[in-house]
Formats: sequence, structure tokens, C-alpha cells
Amino acid sequence: MTPDPTTFSVAILAGGQASRLGGVDKSALRVNGRSILERELAVARELTTNILIVAADPTRFLDTGVRVETDRIAGAGALGGLYTALATASTNLVLVLACDMPFVTSSFLAWMVEQAAGVDAVIPRDQHGRHPLCGVYAVHAAPHVRACIEAGRRRVDSALDGLSVRDIGPEQLAPHDPDGQLLLNVNTPDDYARATGR
Repeated sequence: MTPDPTTFSVAILAGGQASRLGGVDKSALRVNGRSILERELAVARELTTNILIVAADPTRFLDTGVRVETDRIAGAGALGGLYTALATASTNLVLVLACDMPFVTSSFLAWMVEQAAGVDAVIPRDQHGRHPLCGVYAVHAAPHVRACIEAGRRRVDSALDGLSVRDIGPEQLAPHDPDGQLLLNVNTPDDYARATGR
């Protein structure tokens, strides 16, 4: 069963500094002939028309054909991007994606949305830990996220404290991740080499 596409949004967070990659625009990195952003937008469009990009500089993404939102709280990092996504979404749920995940699939993301009933967040966890920037959040969590930012707690993972979280562990991930690449984030040159098979 696929989730009702009117009940959730997909928000791609594209405001990071990519300091471990020399400041390059991670969303523009190419994997198998397409940029990571193009790959993520294609997946998102299989799921819903409610798509937005959150960015510090919205002019970079005006040609994508989707709504672009400027960070509501400047300098708050990924948690600020999450807050902006929740505060500006027109739906009750937001599927949040970091802009550096080339291998997420529409079937996996749809399945995660289906797990969101009755909780504040659905977060996958693999052998490297939680991936809170590939998660489903209820928009009513926005005030909690803002309070964390204002209190100086700006790590996304720490903001999950105080929310009811459905944890998607490795055993549940396994059917969706046959090659172990599903949740790969391109944060470093080594990650990019792994993503491109170099």
C-alpha cells in the first residue's frame, strides 16, 4: 500500500556547508550521470507533488520547478533546516532528506511514511547509527525543534530526545537495502568514491 500523497511533503535540506568536501555543493555532485539532487527529486516526484527544498541561498535552486524555502533561523545548521521544513509544510507529515543521499528509493521512503502513525518521528538506523536527516516528522514537532535551537541544542540527533520516535533498525532496513548503500551520505571524498564506484 502506498501512502496518500496529499498527507505528506518531501523536504530536501540543501543548506549545508560541506566543509569535509571542500565546500562544494553536495546536491550537485554527480552519481551515475545525474546530480544527487536530480536523483532525489525524481524519487520525491514518484511519491507526492508536495516537494520543497530548504536552503540558505534559494537562488541556487530556482530552476528545479519546486518550492524553495529560505532557512527561517539563519546559522542553525541542519536542525534549522528541519525546523524550516516543519514550519512551512502544508501537510501533517514531512519526509526530510539530506541533499547528499543518492541511493534512497521511493519504495523505502513510502514505507517509512506508512510507519508514522501515532509517533512524532520515524528514523532509520543502520550500523553507523541513526539517520535523522532521512526521516519522517510530524509538523507538530516544530515548536520542540525550535526550542532546541533556542536552547543551543543544535544537533539533530539530540533534538529527537523529547519526541516519540519509531526506530527503524537494521533488520527492518535489510529488505530495502540489498547492497548496503541505501542510507549512504556523501560527506567526504571517500563517501563520494564509494557512491561512484571509484
